[in-house]
Amino acid sequence: MTTTDLIIIGAGPGGYRAAEYAARQGLKVVIFEGSEVGGTCLNVGCIPTKTYVHSATFAEARERMAQVVPQLRAGVEGILSHPGITLVRGKAQFADAHSVCCDAIAANETFTADNIIIATGSETKWLPIKGADDPRVVDSTGLLNLDTLPKRLAIIGAGVIGMEFASVFHRFGSEVTVIEYLKECLPALDSDIAKRLRKYLEKNGITFKMKTAVENISDIEADVILMATGRKPRTEGLNLEVLGITLAPNGAIPVDDNYQIVNCKSSDCKCYAIGDVNGRQMLAHAAEMQAVRAVNHILGRTDNIRFDIMPAAIFTSPEAACVGPTEDQLKAAGSAYICKKAFWRANGKALAMGESEGMLKLFVSPEDLILGCHAYGAHAADIVQEVSVLMCKQTTLHELADMVHIHPTLSEILKNAAEN
Repeated sequence: MTTTDLIIIGAGPGGYRAAEYAARQGLKVVIFEGSEVGGTCLNVGCIPTKTYVHSATFAEARERMAQVVPQLRAGVEGILSHPGITLVRGKAQFADAHSVCCDAIAANETFTADNIIIATGSETKWLPIKGADDPRVVDSTGLLNLDTLPKRLAIIGAGVIGMEFASVFHRFGSEVTVIEYLKECLPALDSDIAKRLRKYLEKNGITFKMKTAVENISDIEADVILMATGRKPRTEGLNLEVLGITLAPNGAIPVDDNYQIVNCKSSDCKCYAIGDVNGRQMLAHAAEMQAVRAVNHILGRTDNIRFDIMPAAIFTSPEAACVGPTEDQLKAAGSAYICKKAFWRANGKALAMGESEGMLKLFVSPEDLILGCHAYGAHAADIVQEVSVLMCKQTTLHELADMVHIHPTLSEILKNAAEN
């Protein structure tokens, strides 16, 4: 039996961040990973996708992905080489509330710690559509592994994954059709912004079939069909039964605001679940900050992380980003607000860049506090990140209007919204 201070299952963004942070605080950490370190994001998710977003051709994208992913993976392995961290390459499962065993080690050897963090991420959520076993159907990992560009690509689902790949493969030259059950794409984005972005992509050649349910894959005429219908928490094989916990309806592990599991049958259970596996905010940067909160709780420390202010981006072309509620959500909640708007076409830098398409909506309370921002346009994510910082500091609209912004920059779009 090996005893340590902290066990972590999964070396994705949440897991390796927890390991690195805990080790710097003096804890001895054992972290298990059954696949490549870096998790979905680095190996088959956000990082490979972004190499596609920033490549001109399909061939260039595949070449850049083959360079960037191993380089970043090596960086994560470097982080996990800290003397306070032991990386075990193998799948771990619970033996009890304080112990795990691993398939890569002798069956009778267990690792024990007072605290255990589950950071196993998520996996593709496949819809039970007739013909889903058709060899043309792939998930995002399968699409990234294609070595030839499909002439016709159909995408089921107009969420973040579907929209990013639609934009990228259309630019590479594929004929792209997006099929979505809902009336609008990107449900987390303000509906006005989402509609404008979709209409722009539609005008540029992507076909959208909204309010359309796929009943049979054989009805879809395409060379490759991407199943982009979301992701689900990855819990299979962890032997969570020994903890006696009940998973949420979406398969997530229920946690409290410190990311400690709430319904473990053992009274002294100190198990945590961070990142996609808890289903709260399925974003890599959310997982990293949840890791910090969980380790802080283990150490008895408090922090001021604002998980209610969580920016997100969609890397279409042009990109979109958001923080805070949508206008529809504000209306549904009966919240009083003022909406300020600004447009890329009125910004000198945007026009100079040839990026005049875009719109920003800034929501403000009657007390002048910034409530949120939704936007699409070149570098929208950078602008929304600024708003996120301002929200964390409870900045007022008038304070924003008084802040100097460099000219000419796209950030002046935000200042323009504040002044309107």
